Amino acid sequence: MDKESQNRLKHFAALKSKYQATQYQDSSPASLLYLILRKVDLGIELSDLELNWLQEHQLFETIEIIWLQQFKMGEFKRLEAEFSHLKAKYKVAKNWESSVGNVLYPILWKLDSENSLTDSEVKLLQDNNLTQTVAIVQDIKRFADLKNKYQATKYQDSSPDSPLYKILKELDTEMSLSDHEYEWLLNHELFEVIEIFEKQESARRAKVTQLKNKYQASQHPDTSLSGQLYQILQKIDADKKLIYSEIYWLEQQGLTNTIAIAEELERKREFIAFKAKYKASQYQDSSPTSYLYTILKKLDSETHLNEQDINFLRQSQLPETIEIANDKYASILKSKIISGVVLSDLEVDWLRNNEYEDIIILAQHKHFAALKRKYRLAAPSLPLEPFYTIMVKLEKKERLDPKLVLQLMEENELYRGGEIALAYYRLEAEFYEQELGRTGHKWNIPTASGYWRKANEPEQALKLTNLDLNRINDSNLKSAILVTRGAAFRDIHNLDDAEACAKKAMEYQPDSHQPYTLMGAICYDQHNYEEGDYWFEQAIQRGAETEDIDAERKRVIKTTKDENKRHEAAEYLLKKDSQRYAWAKSYLKKSSDNGK
Repeated sequence: MDKESQNRLKHFAALKSKYQATQYQDSSPASLLYLILRKVDLGIELSDLELNWLQEHQLFETIEIIWLQQFKMGEFKRLEAEFSHLKAKYKVAKNWESSVGNVLYPILWKLDSENSLTDSEVKLLQDNNLTQTVAIVQDIKRFADLKNKYQATKYQDSSPDSPLYKILKELDTEMSLSDHEYEWLLNHELFEVIEIFEKQESARRAKVTQLKNKYQASQHPDTSLSGQLYQILQKIDADKKLIYSEIYWLEQQGLTNTIAIAEELERKREFIAFKAKYKASQYQDSSPTSYLYTILKKLDSETHLNEQDINFLRQSQLPETIEIANDKYASILKSKIISGVVLSDLEVDWLRNNEYEDIIILAQHKHFAALKRKYRLAAPSLPLEPFYTIMVKLEKKERLDPKLVLQLMEENELYRGGEIALAYYRLEAEFYEQELGRTGHKWNIPTASGYWRKANEPEQALKLTNLDLNRINDSNLKSAILVTRGAAFRDIHNLDDAEACAKKAMEYQPDSHQPYTLMGAICYDQHNYEEGDYWFEQAIQRGAETEDIDAERKRVIKTTKDENKRHEAAEYLLKKDSQRYAWAKSYLKKSSDNGK
């Protein structure tokens, strides 16, 4: 027998021993049993024919061993499938390693079999960010605790998905159960749980009656635990604010006393919150009728506290509240300034009295910038004083010191003829008109008219002087009115009416130089220079200063719009007296330059 055949005999004998088939007499390697055992030993699945053959030859022990071995061959796959199932059940993230050798597998197996984990095992889940799994663990523990608490331990299912878990949670928060939930308890014979629920229901019904009495709603017939009234009364009793729809429902039911109680409690809650917010918690009285509640409510709505409010806070020894109130009001004033609002004198005084000098300075500079724009003072280096004080006075319609005005006109080109000067003249005109109304003193008429003209508002001067002179006895006053009226006509280039006024004024006061000065200026306007000189000479003879007359000539030429006429007037004066009227040369040069 060759070596190969010997080895096969030995191998077959060993396999029969291994798989307990020694009672089979045929030891030839040609036997079907040898093929079957070789396949089994290599892990190859047997066919039904082969299994039937083993049964026919009554090799039952061999069949048992083969079955166990084949079962073992599929065990790894079963382990993987079970692990995957547990991962899904306990919401483990998919990216977690699926190996059955993973430390997570025994934890999940224990959780599934024993429904509990140790603290260290829970910590391992937390450390690996398995928050959903931890939540399930906590739910399982809570479910177990609730089953113990409500005598439901005979119910075997420990899954948080069980209807019982939801029911027990509702019982634990003293919620009423639905008919469906009650029936579920009956079907599962959880009579102890039902008894606890019915005791709760009884207590809740008593609570409804108690709350209705407490909040003056006894007249309402509803005693339902699921009714709107109970829900609202529970909310009031829990110190929660009612929403509009709930208050409206109470109104519809005529429960005005209940609304009043709810509103009183809301005010009390608000008062307590205000005291905490505005550092007044040491104040003992928490009644909404307290004056402090009114003060803090004003403070919270950003309403300025008055002196009475501050005195109350001071007397109540609430210095921190006063400080908060002052800072809040100062902040409001600062916001007004930044947005371009001008503070009132009272607001500025408050800032000064409470030592907010920085905000006052900000207010002044902001206001000064706005006033510079209004009065067209474009100089960036313009000093705050005296211009700011002057413009503020003008804004308030307060008269200025005439000496200060004259000084500024002499020293500052920005003032002379600018918007500030016009505003000053306008203010003076209004003042003398008011004085006329107050005193009836008619000499205020020419004074006010003169200021209207300086304010570049000759129409106002004409309106003021449009009166019946026959009702005035004083000839000098009549003349003065006519002179200023004629000058106003001259301002609007109505030279005929201006001339009529000047001549009439001469009749009323022939010795006054003013009508003659006016007449001379009118002639110059008409380019009748020699006739104008005649009237100017008459004015000098009646007391007019030569310098004033020359200044009038200069004004006429300066304001003449026609370049040729200006040139003509300048040449006339230079021929008349080149030394006295040397200033006229500049108008010849301007005309010459324009000609080029």
